[in-house]
Amino acid sequence: MRELLVSLDRRWRRNRRVMPSLRWRAWLFITLNTVILSMLVFDAPIGSGHLPEPIQHFGEMLTDFGNSAWLILTSVLLFFHGGAGYKLLKSARAKAQALYVSWIGAYLFTTVVFSGLLANLLKRMIGRARPEHFQDLGVLSFTPFSGRAALESFPSGHSTTVGAFFAAAALLFPRYRIPFIAAAIWLAMTRVMVGAHYPSDVIAGLAFGAWFSLLTAIVYARYGLLFKLCPDGWPMSKRYFPDAL
Repeated sequence: MRELLVSLDRRWRRNRRVMPSLRWRAWLFITLNTVILSMLVFDAPIGSGHLPEPIQHFGEMLTDFGNSAWLILTSVLLFFHGGAGYKLLKSARAKAQALYVSWIGAYLFTTVVFSGLLANLLKRMIGRARPEHFQDLGVLSFTPFSGRAALESFPSGHSTTVGAFFAAAALLFPRYRIPFIAAAIWLAMTRVMVGAHYPSDVIAGLAFGAWFSLLTAIVYARYGLLFKLCPDGWPMSKRYFPDAL
């Protein structure tokens, strides 16, 4: 472990590039306005009505994708599988491929776990009531640190996980970023379909998860792992073995 930390410290010191600004103020402004408009325009109709049963059933089939448990397990398996391959394989190419897989597992674990923990902390601090309480409390009811899951709606934890995972996938495999974005939106909106969240909860969760993955990718790029920083400051996946991925 100490050797790993020393190696990471050396990588960080070697990379003297300035961390990019990414125009975060503009993106934050857009996200906040989208969330607020959703609260004012879309949340009340969703809370006061009931979606058709076929839509609810469709949402129920897919909504568990946002459960972080299986993603965490998969990322851990990738990390240790790649690490084992690095130690057991003989050729330099095979060892490098195994190490690449291991770092993908580490990156996914970092994004999914820590974005989820922060989202859960935020939803407890904000304490927004879920749609099931719309008739009694409306869309703008906030009870911080209530300790009740029914009062912890914003942001959506499932949507945060979905946003983090698919943003990470889009950064690692940019060729498929459009399908990844579409999948993220559809899967996150299943939380609205099943009546667990308002649209604004989902939008906030998606944005939070996606930004967390982006910032994590920038940190990895500073260490020279998986990504490199482009001249405009955005992280680009290092495609060591394009024929193998």
